[in-house]
Amino acid sequence: MSEPTIVMTLMVRDEADVVAAMIEHHLAEGVDLVIATDNGSVDGTREILADYAQTGRLELHDYLQHDKRQSQVVSSMASRAATEHGATWVINADADEFFVAVDPSMTLRDALRATPTGIGSFAVPVTNLTGAPARRGAAFERLVWRDLRKESTLMETVALHAHPTSDVIHVGRPGVTVQQGNHGVDIPSMGRPDPAHAIEVLHLPWRTYEQYSRKIDHMGRAYEASTTLNPSPRHHGMRDYRFLRAGHLEALYMVRHPGDEPGEDFEHEPRVLHSLQRVLESGQAVRPDRLRPLLIGGWDGYVPEECAEAARVAAVVIPLELEHLKASTRWRDLYRTEAAGRRRAEEQLELAARDDRSTARRLASRVLGAVRRRVAALRRR
Repeated sequence: MSEPTIVMTLMVRDEADVVAAMIEHHLAEGVDLVIATDNGSVDGTREILADYAQTGRLELHDYLQHDKRQSQVVSSMASRAATEHGATWVINADADEFFVAVDPSMTLRDALRATPTGIGSFAVPVTNLTGAPARRGAAFERLVWRDLRKESTLMETVALHAHPTSDVIHVGRPGVTVQQGNHGVDIPSMGRPDPAHAIEVLHLPWRTYEQYSRKIDHMGRAYEASTTLNPSPRHHGMRDYRFLRAGHLEALYMVRHPGDEPGEDFEHEPRVLHSLQRVLESGQAVRPDRLRPLLIGGWDGYVPEECAEAARVAAVVIPLELEHLKASTRWRDLYRTEAAGRRRAEEQLELAARDDRSTARRLASRVLGAVRRRVAALRRR
């Protein structure tokens, strides 16, 4: 079986607390090259990417506009993966996503080597990792629990609409279009990998409040600046942007974390931590100086009294948000109903106008016919 060429794309902004770990993990898992675009980072992320670019394992580009043109930028990188690097498989990832084979005895390369390219593209499920909340500091030792809470209760308990949408892996193809959010491509899926070679994503979106609040602020401002993108009222990022502007995001961040000893809705999952430790300890790290600081050192956690106060705030804020969503949905439904009625009325007017024009043409034809017959009769006389 021939060896695939695996290329990962990465568009990133201000993710210095995780990006080196993400790159090291995927290079160790068998990714041949990372094509990265820095989106105007100011926290040292671009310098980290530049260090990896010097090793030849990462190709670095820049996109400085903060306008949420992720689809355009990632599509360009994904196309380049095929045209410039001959990619067999392309993985479009975020800095907080860690792709792994479901079977822990396999690497990502093992799984993709065994996956037929004829399926074109396939969805990859994403699971959040969580744990104890922290204001700042190291994340990987804390966030070692799969979030398996029921979606039906997420909104009422922690103001989340749903668990993450699946990502997608696809064959290399020039001119491919990657959807906003990396959740789909215009390459049809003709099947799924054999379950023995399944792949999943372990996702660390809420590492520290410092990191998460910065991310939400960046995202909200970028959407506000965009003239073409219009997220729905249910968009989780824009909801958190409202919480941030109202001064309640930290409380919501805290209640989304179950702490050090979560209940039955969480499953212990230290694979990301163990993967990174193994890469560092084995000497496999490409830039150990960039990885090591992310695995050592403590964090600034919250005391029980702070967590209790956050729960009290959330108990007030979340019902208000549910009312906001209901109102937004009602207005959206009213708008859609009105727009649909307007379209039907316009269609009926157009049909009526067409009927009027058709009637006029028939009348004109009859009159013209009568005139021609009259003229012909006069000529015969």
